[in-house]
Amino acid sequence: MIYLRYMLCLLASLIALPVFSQFRVEVSGVGLTQLPIAITAFRGEDAAPQKIASIVIADLERSGQFRGIDSAGVVLDEVSRPDMTVWRQKGADSLVSGSVSKLADGRYDVRFRLWDVVRGQDIGRDGHVVVQGDLRLAAHLIADYIYLKLTGDKGVFSTRIAYVTKMAQRYQLWVADADGENAQSAFTSPEPIISPAWSPNGSQLAYVSFESRKPVVYTHDVASGKRRLIANFRGSNSAPAWSPDGRSLAVTLSRDGGSQLYAIDAAGGEPRRLAQSSSIDTEPTYSPDGKSIYFVSDRGGSPQIYKMAASGGNADRVTFVGSYNISPSISPDGRWMAYISRVSGAFKLHVMELATGSVNAISDTSSDESPSFSPNSRLIVYATQQQGREILMTTTLDGKIKARLSGQNGNIREPDWGPFQK
Repeated sequence: MIYLRYMLCLLASLIALPVFSQFRVEVSGVGLTQLPIAITAFRGEDAAPQKIASIVIADLERSGQFRGIDSAGVVLDEVSRPDMTVWRQKGADSLVSGSVSKLADGRYDVRFRLWDVVRGQDIGRDGHVVVQGDLRLAAHLIADYIYLKLTGDKGVFSTRIAYVTKMAQRYQLWVADADGENAQSAFTSPEPIISPAWSPNGSQLAYVSFESRKPVVYTHDVASGKRRLIANFRGSNSAPAWSPDGRSLAVTLSRDGGSQLYAIDAAGGEPRRLAQSSSIDTEPTYSPDGKSIYFVSDRGGSPQIYKMAASGGNADRVTFVGSYNISPSISPDGRWMAYISRVSGAFKLHVMELATGSVNAISDTSSDESPSFSPNSRLIVYATQQQGREILMTTTLDGKIKARLSGQNGNIREPDWGPFQK
């Protein structure tokens, strides 16, 4: 019981994590069915503060579904008629071109066009007029459009992640783009902040703050910064998880003796105990349909993941491979469970197909924490360590494509991937 959330007494001793808001994306690995796509430099983007084409290709490559084709030195816009023979010879199946122009009112008009190179057909075009601060968002929306058109699935590039940093005696909760860029500080405290969890509509974050020198659960409106105290009972209050309808949260409380699971209204109030157990039960997370709660318990002698009805009652064990399994995260489509398993002393990310119980080890690192699925169920973000630094990684579900989101001079942890924007 040495992991971070399972033993709350360790939380106050978290190491210092220097703050930063800029990341470098490094994509590694080769997928089996990547779509070759060329994205030329957008006409006019040299005069813009953001290089739209570079952001779009980085998004697509990080998804694991696309492989970029070299287009260096080529500049096209949305009205250009490209020579498809040239792009076929380069091995591209698709081509994207566009333009960025500054309007008289200071906003930017970003336009693009998507081509099917193989058939020589125009697949579609679109555009966004945005303020300067939303140029990255425009690029992410373009990547979402391309992803949907070419894969049939919704892209997640315009969604957000949350994470926590610490510098000296200042802890900060951040909200950032899905690629880790454009981070904005949501909350700052001289005491630890842990376990951020997005509400289903993406408007709020629940988290645990130690500002009163004990773990207390708050909800936080991201747009206004207003907070609501949800659980401040005797003992510890931890591990908040939103129900899919956003009306309640599952939390871990020790008000009645050991750590147990309770449900509490999202507006606060008296909690309702979900199970009667003499063991430690913690880290709850709801199934997407809201009918079940997955959680961690040592009722079998060591930490394992269990499942029970959302209304409470008896629990069934879910993990049987390995003697130490924690931190469950259920994919939004309900097919997969990501979790951390201790293997020969190393903490590694695993993915289980829930219908079959089939388990695959995904990472080659040894200090993985806090897995969280993207809202389209295609990627997982998690915290880990490489070369002595704490970083964020995203990975495809098969582990073949990973992207490292690493700060220039600091460490981060506790990521949670937000929902699709409404």
